[in-house]
Amino acid sequence: MISHNVAQLPGAVLGFIPSPSSNVWHLGPIPVRAYALAIVTGIVVAVVLGNARWKKRGGLSGEVVDVAIWAVPFGIVGGRIYHVLTDWNAYFGPHGNPAQALRIWEGGLGIWGAVFFGAIGAWIGAVRHGIKLPPLADALAPGVVFAQAIGRLGNWFNQELFGRPTTLPWGLKIDPAHRPAGYEQYATFHPTFLYELIWNVFVGFFVIWADRRFKLGHGRAFALYIAMYTAGRAFVESVRIDEAAFLFGLRFNFMLAIVVSISAFIFIAISARSRPGRETPAELHRGGWSAPSGEQALNSMSAVLAKPGEAPASLSNNNVVLKPHGSGALMAAAATEESEGGDPDDELAAYDAESAGHAAESAAHEVESAAHCDESAEHQVESAAHDAESAAHAAAAEAATPNVTSTAAPTPKVQQTKSTSPGPRAPKAPAPRPTDVSREDDADGQAGGPPQSR
Repeated sequence: MISHNVAQLPGAVLGFIPSPSSNVWHLGPIPVRAYALAIVTGIVVAVVLGNARWKKRGGLSGEVVDVAIWAVPFGIVGGRIYHVLTDWNAYFGPHGNPAQALRIWEGGLGIWGAVFFGAIGAWIGAVRHGIKLPPLADALAPGVVFAQAIGRLGNWFNQELFGRPTTLPWGLKIDPAHRPAGYEQYATFHPTFLYELIWNVFVGFFVIWADRRFKLGHGRAFALYIAMYTAGRAFVESVRIDEAAFLFGLRFNFMLAIVVSISAFIFIAISARSRPGRETPAELHRGGWSAPSGEQALNSMSAVLAKPGEAPASLSNNNVVLKPHGSGALMAAAATEESEGGDPDDELAAYDAESAGHAAESAAHEVESAAHCDESAEHQVESAAHDAESAAHAAAAEAATPNVTSTAAPTPKVQQTKSTSPGPRAPKAPAPRPTDVSREDDADGQAGGPPQSR
């Protein structure tokens, strides 16, 4: 917002950016300070964006939070320590108040100390969770610089860290209570908070573009953020008029920014030659651990559920260990790895298509199994029908055989069977009785024939 028609001593300006009238709000007895709100918002943005970028590189969701738990407190404390050390007189000088060194909500975080100590905290968190720090730093770089941009809004609310007086239409109006000694007669100053905010947003988007375009890895994306941020910070330091440490007649932070920027560009050049490309998902964690993806994840989880007490051989053969790392273990089964040079959206669509294909194949197998069961039952029914039909034919044939009755003795059936033991012989039929011819002879004898002796 730019206002017009305001007088300034000793001259006048055409317009200006007003400063907020208050930097604190109250929710009942609880004070909500703009500076703290800006810092917290920046942290949330950095964690959310960093987590999304980490997953695209092959990491697990939640691992960024595990590391941030260490990095954020270290960064805040380190930033405050650096600010107090470089503005020593403001707190421990003749007119200073040492107690104000602890009043962090009033502003005063040195970015150099915040990044340095925050990196130490991130390293501790990464070691505890088996994560390599360079690829994690590459994923976090854009989010960190966006967080710095948001944090600069806190300087605006506190009316601090502005530059030299100016009559430009975007000059920042500073209340008399916040004007430094020797500048009481000026009303508008260079809004260095806005210069750095705009530069930080540009750096964040540039790092995202360069990371996609050149596949930055092994800490080069983070180094690019450092190199570009410090180059812009050198310009901001040349405009600021707040109290600071000087070395050889120059602001110490200005000289530090130049040295760090040049060193970061040198690191990028050397790293690109010695270790080109980006880390594979298996290189994100110590010990070669990588998040399972696609069918491998489904098979691995199925094997674990089927045999909870045993580790499937497929897991060790593929260098996959279903070992949870903090809150990242909650989404281990759904993690996917991004192929080098591939589009994450295309990868996700391919994974969905593959999953749908497996589901369709499983359904087809179930239908085929059911069909086999039906076919088996049909064969059983058909076999039973054949058995019933055979029994019916046998019964019909037996019923159709005639029974012959006669007064004569039935002729015995002789079955010729081969047997090693002799069976009982059939009884012989009685010999025919001889005709009684003696009576006929007697008759004949009586008729004149010689008698027969008895």
